[in-house]
Amino acid sequence: MEISRHAIRECAFQTLFALASDPEIDREAIYAERLGLKPDEEVPAYLPELVNGVLAHQDELDAQIESKLAPGWTLSRLARPDLVILRLALYELEYTQVPNAVAINEALRLAHDFSDEKSYRFINGVLGSIESEQN
Repeated sequence: MEISRHAIRECAFQTLFALASDPEIDREAIYAERLGLKPDEEVPAYLPELVNGVLAHQDELDAQIESKLAPGWTLSRLARPDLVILRLALYELEYTQVPNAVAINEALRLAHDFSDEKSYRFINGVLGSIESEQN
């Protein structure tokens, strides 16, 4: 069964969100459940790459996000879904070969599905600001 990159990103978001609440959660079980994998099907390699990459670089990603926040704001004030979406998108922007436009578009799709309109605009602004610095 072919699993889309969007489905992989959505599963990565859900896994990272769950890990924020319970770092001991069984990632493989989340992967299999969210992707609807049969026992003989393998997890797409890009999924653990995203999850492990975000976790490994979380401090750097958070510092980058924090640098874009308004004065007086901290990461702890952000809605957890927004923070996870930003971490995931920044990881793709900084550490993968995914085109910037694709990483940003996918983050906005996740924001549309898991957040609200205000968060959507916030995420778009942060990622747009970071992308413009890269160019």
